[in-house]
Amino acid sequence: MKLTPATIQSARRHLRGADPVMKAIINAVGPYTLQFERNRFSMLVRSIISQQISTSAARAIRKRLMDLVGPDGLTADNLATFTIEELRSVGLSPQKASYVADLAAKLNDGTVNLRQIGRLSDENVVEILTQVKGIGHWTAQMFLIFSLGRPDVFPHGDLGVKTAIRDRYGLDDLPDKATSQAIAAPWRPYASVASWYCWRSLDLA
Repeated sequence: MKLTPATIQSARRHLRGADPVMKAIINAVGPYTLQFERNRFSMLVRSIISQQISTSAARAIRKRLMDLVGPDGLTADNLATFTIEELRSVGLSPQKASYVADLAAKLNDGTVNLRQIGRLSDENVVEILTQVKGIGHWTAQMFLIFSLGRPDVFPHGDLGVKTAIRDRYGLDDLPDKATSQAIAAPWRPYASVASWYCWRSLDLA
């Protein structure tokens, strides 16, 4: 199942009825405006680049990488033609350069098939993507939300989601997994939409 305009309307209606705090967030943020990332490979590369660095630093590295790959674009075939040293030249750490190379290799050898991955369950998508070095559970969940448009993904470990829950639900500290899951229980089966509203609520503050 993928989010469509109709399911987004259903999600907003459900969330507003199920959780008064989420209703207030939705009223403050407004319409759900997430644009899904159609280029699945590019999104995974961006996710690897962005790990544990600032948004501006990640943006600069992405621009240099696009300059490096040239007119053939950011594809697994093209990326596989570059050495680790060449990938490092755009500002990637040795570790991240190896992660990006591993992603390209696993696409090229068929371990990961991004064309077919949309047919799989959320759990199977996570299982396949986490075979790639540098792609953990969180990155796979971001792929489910932002690329595949899956409606019911709850990234309980995400700092932004935890911060929004703490601030909006009156907690003293960041919630642990059990607390987050309990608060998010009424959001099902639209936890992805609620998570997006959590992220956007931080922009309001």
